[in-house]
Amino acid sequence: MVRFFGIIVGLGFVSALIFSIIGSLPFEAAERTAVEDFHQKPRTLALASDGAFGKFDRKQLQRGLQVYNEVCSACHSLRLVSFRDIAALGYNEGQVKSFAAAHEVPSIDPDTGEPATRPGLPKDAFPSPYPNETAARAANNNALPPDLSLITKAREGGAPYVYSLLTGFRNPETYRNEKGEALPADSKPGTGLHFNPWFANLNLAMAPPLTSEGQVTYGPGNPKPTVDQMAKDVSAFLVWTAEPKLENRRAVGWGALGFLLIFTVLTYLSYRQIWADKKH
Repeated sequence: MVRFFGIIVGLGFVSALIFSIIGSLPFEAAERTAVEDFHQKPRTLALASDGAFGKFDRKQLQRGLQVYNEVCSACHSLRLVSFRDIAALGYNEGQVKSFAAAHEVPSIDPDTGEPATRPGLPKDAFPSPYPNETAARAANNNALPPDLSLITKAREGGAPYVYSLLTGFRNPETYRNEKGEALPADSKPGTGLHFNPWFANLNLAMAPPLTSEGQVTYGPGNPKPTVDQMAKDVSAFLVWTAEPKLENRRAVGWGALGFLLIFTVLTYLSYRQIWADKKH
């Protein structure tokens, strides 16, 4: 019986060895698809909030809020962010109230019980542009515009992906990949779709949202509102919506590391003091 189990175990090891050898053999690669040949990795995007010591650029976040409010909010919701949250961007109480009141939020008529709208209050979340998912799909070629509250956390690539997508729309007829190859006919966008090599399957229902310089008017003292600058600003803003307490979290983390470092030094000095006159 022992010999039998020994043979079984030996066969298992041999099988594993054979499979590992076969797996390492250089088989001919499968034919690459157009998505693999034309899909691009996110472009580099440097933000003030990057890195272990990064801090939000409030001016940039305010510009990003403006881009979202004037462009992106036409299709995308921001349901996890309340109007009062923008006080963290440098707005005072009066400005927050004015910003909220400029938006209409869903309500109920107290006299008739019918759906209605009212001016927003600081406690309200940013309203959705559509009453429900069916209406959202009907207005977007059956595609559902995602909520942007956590988009830089939900999408691989984070803010650089968002920035690349916003600036990545190309003409499928003239676009060439790094090898100089043209896009195959069966990969070109169909009706209602738009070619963007930074999107997962190359074609998406969203039309280019940022189309020209000055589409959003920035106030004095701000950079020129080029498409590239507006894309950077709204990407930075969406980093904040996804993690508004980023600076506090980092401050607590560095404080904890400092405490542990000091505690370690004091513990070592105590050890040396206690055992200094002890013979080994």
